[in-house]
Amino acid sequence: MKENVIKADMTVFDIVDSYPGLLDVFTANGFPNFSDRKNLETAGKFLKLSTALKTKGYDVQTYIRLLEDKLNEELNYKTFTKEEKVSDLKIIGLLPCPVRIPLQEKFSDFLEKFEKSNGVKIDYKFEAASIGLDYLKENILTIDDEKDLPDIFISAGFEAFFDKKSIGKFKESKIFVDVTDNEVNKNFSDLKIKDPHGDYSIISVVAAVFMVNKKELGDLPVPKSWADLLKIEYKQKVALPVGDFDLFNGILLNIYKDYGFEGIRKLAGTLLKSMHPSQMVKNAHMKNAEKPAITIMPYFFTKMIRDVSSMEVIWPEDGAIVAPVFMLVKRSKRDILEPIGKFIAGKEMGEVLSHKGLFPSLNKDVENIVPTNGKFKWLGWDFIYSNDIGGIITEVNKVFEEAAEGI
Repeated sequence: MKENVIKADMTVFDIVDSYPGLLDVFTANGFPNFSDRKNLETAGKFLKLSTALKTKGYDVQTYIRLLEDKLNEELNYKTFTKEEKVSDLKIIGLLPCPVRIPLQEKFSDFLEKFEKSNGVKIDYKFEAASIGLDYLKENILTIDDEKDLPDIFISAGFEAFFDKKSIGKFKESKIFVDVTDNEVNKNFSDLKIKDPHGDYSIISVVAAVFMVNKKELGDLPVPKSWADLLKIEYKQKVALPVGDFDLFNGILLNIYKDYGFEGIRKLAGTLLKSMHPSQMVKNAHMKNAEKPAITIMPYFFTKMIRDVSSMEVIWPEDGAIVAPVFMLVKRSKRDILEPIGKFIAGKEMGEVLSHKGLFPSLNKDVENIVPTNGKFKWLGWDFIYSNDIGGIITEVNKVFEEAAEGI
């Protein structure tokens, strides 16, 4: 494996000066002060990366992998542009950061053989979900013609997929087809999570759980469910993943479905901090910062906490709310695309998602790493098909923001 370019003893300034594209990673993951060039050229010139990360409570090697992931994006991946040789197929994925590289490696091996045996040219690009939002807005959500869509598209969340002003309009036109197996993983067998219309494939989920700081919680009971979390005793004691729009919208939709707008207002009342899940982890280590008693985060991020005895992970008794990872496959090219889609949704890729990223797979042959009897809370296709999901997301976010401002 190639040696990392980014070293722990490099200064923040040297890193950004050598690789300007990494500034976005710093500012989006705990160091927004470096967006000010003056701060970067003063403090940044003397602050070593290892020191900066340790003061924030970040795991150094995990953060370096995040930087390397961004740095190698254009070097390691096949990309497609209008200037390149015309390809037969185009594939785009916005994938969770912890698993993007190993998924790409598995996919590359498969695709090399597939291209040779089928005589096709395939261009693909796997973006990190944390830095791919702009790409999604600029290159996917503005598409009006089916022919401009990628042949396979993978991403998490609800908004982009059901908003009738973007991808949702193509679903209504039956542009996509579900190519996954009829039988799903035993962890999801009771949820009716397969699209009954046969359009969208779900290959995995991002699960939201509670990280409880028992020291900060004091004499309050540990919340065991989403219903518990909405109780008045947790007012201004919870950190919510507001910056992670995929997961946060999934949480808001589920709370709205079960408890209406009053539930959204109660959830807003619990808010202590709003930050991306990768930034939440640092609070367990910071000595002087105001710490949340409860943090809602993807299951993966709970594994980044190191040596903190006061922290307890709670898998909600009524189910971990999930943001689905969708795969869209063009129906018009099903014959050639189905083997590719089946590989993406298959056991090899599923084990990477589940075992390396703690993103449970829907593939029936994967042994997911979830607690015994751990349930999932799925929004449900009946709710999705009987509501304007894009409109509801806009409304619940507005209600949440107004309620939060009034705290």
